[in-house]
Amino acid sequence: MNYVNKGRLAHDQVSELTTNRLSVYLRCLNQVIDGAGVTTVSSQLLADQFGLNAAQIRKDLAYFGEFGVRGVGYYVKDLRGNLRQILGLDRHLRVAIMGAGNLGLALADYPGFRQEGFEIGGLFDVANEKIGQESRGGVLTYDVKELKRLARRERFDIAMIAVPASRAQPVVDLVVSVGIKAILNFSPGVLKVPNNVKLKGVDLTVSLESLSFFLAQDNAGG
Repeated sequence: MNYVNKGRLAHDQVSELTTNRLSVYLRCLNQVIDGAGVTTVSSQLLADQFGLNAAQIRKDLAYFGEFGVRGVGYYVKDLRGNLRQILGLDRHLRVAIMGAGNLGLALADYPGFRQEGFEIGGLFDVANEKIGQESRGGVLTYDVKELKRLARRERFDIAMIAVPASRAQPVVDLVVSVGIKAILNFSPGVLKVPNNVKLKGVDLTVSLESLSFFLAQDNAGG
């Protein structure tokens, strides 16, 4: 069955937790395709194989359309294609990385981005010694002053922020000013963006502290 686009209503009402789960389902389907060559799969089989919730899978998918076939389940490749369309992965998305330090360079060369349709269009930095240099994978570093011109030419969809915390807000303001409306921030701290801009944060320190808490509780109980 095909994806039923429910338009703006779906965009407004779908929670971030739901979209996160859709990404998980897509990864699971990729593994199914790359594995045993299975052509159909049920929600229960997905749940059993990947530690998911079958009822939640059905509920999440039903929000976007009718995908399953009674007595058959889901056609794996069709469902994968529909999920990619729902998540906007059926087109190439251009990404600018703000900051050409160790983290920025690592992000630029991460192969998984390109495999999922994310094209790294350039790194941007203020340090003269970095401008004109390339990452190991061949991503060029530009002067941050070039962002406005290149954003127009390259049509960047997403910006990744990989700069020190003290510089993050000014860099985010610059990114917003050139028309980029989706931002993934790796700098610690809280940043402000307009209502029409989507900002997601990845705070590695918070994740490590969460793991530290788990270890502390485990040690206290042991």
